Amino acid sequence: MKRSYIGLALGALVAVGAVLSLPSCGHDQKLVSLAVQPASPGFTFPVPNAGATGQYTAIGTYIHPPATKDVTNQATWAVDDKVVSINAGLVTTNGTCGSADVSATMPEGTGGASNIVVGYSFVTVQDTSNPHCPGGSATNGELLVTIVGVGTVTSQPGGINCPAATCNAQFPTLDSPVTLTATPGQNSTFGNWSGCTVGSVPNQCFATIVGNGIVGVTATFNSP
Repeated sequence: MKRSYIGLALGALVAVGAVLSLPSCGHDQKLVSLAVQPASPGFTFPVPNAGATGQYTAIGTYIHPPATKDVTNQATWAVDDKVVSINAGLVTTNGTCGSADVSATMPEGTGGASNIVVGYSFVTVQDTSNPHCPGGSATNGELLVTIVGVGTVTSQPGGINCPAATCNAQFPTLDSPVTLTATPGQNSTFGNWSGCTVGSVPNQCFATIVGNGIVGVTATFNSP
């Protein structure tokens, strides 16, 4: 009888030892995915007001054991453009328009600490009055003047005074074409226009503004 008790006791010890030797799931918890919320297209700011904010959240999915956690404050956040800054998921506009990818990254954990898990979203800062910005404008367009040689170009209506001041300006598309006048600099003569319609006076041309677009005009001056 003693032998059977001893056998049972030894068997129990072996079973306990086997259980204790199993790997602990708590020490092997592994991050398998990150979801950034709101998901793409994320936040869209209607105007580029500096200081406007939006809060992103990072949700991590784990195994060993399975779990879902809010890891917003543990993740490393980044954006790929300078239209916004981000810290702990809080995105803040800086007053310019554009678009950027938003990312949150974290290591897998003790199950694979050297591997990085990434989650993505997106942010857009619009300006409907600016054709350079997301959203653009059907009623405004940009006129960009480039000068080759020595001389100046001015516009009517005003806005262009190149190169002394401004070589690009916005104009409404519903107005008449913008009239550009080229004036040669010292020891130079006017050569030609490109990108606009030449008027009856050779040093004048007319630029038609395109809604939500950019019109490029070049004035060339010749040196003797």
